Amino acid sequence: MSDPTTRSAEAEPTTGELLSRLSEQTSALIRSEMRLAQAEMTQKAKRAGIGAGLFGAAGVIALYGVGAAIATIIIALALVLDLWLSALIVTVVLFVVAGVAALVGKGQVQQATPVAPEHAVENVKRDVETVKEARS
Repeated sequence: MSDPTTRSAEAEPTTGELLSRLSEQTSALIRSEMRLAQAEMTQKAKRAGIGAGLFGAAGVIALYGVGAAIATIIIALALVLDLWLSALIVTVVLFVVAGVAALVGKGQVQQATPVAPEHAVENVKRDVETVKEARS
């Protein structure tokens, strides 16, 4: 007869063995999760790259479309005016529109400077002064 207090080593592992298994399984789980995350990020990066490329292609095609529309306007004006005069009128109009856009953009950039967050800096200075006063 066997002693009831003696346990089989195969039936129930020791606490040390359990902790060792836990450590190994946790490491394996983390490694597999990292591989999964890496694979997912790679797939997303590829899709984002393809999407960005398609957006770029769409922009180039739209630019050609704008050029074709400008040519159409010149040709339509040439029905009424000389060809050189219609091209000159369209060119001047385009430069005026570009100039207005540049001035509006310059104004927006000037409103955005200085780059430092002025309100946040002022709030931090006030907080520092409040803390200094409280310590005194």
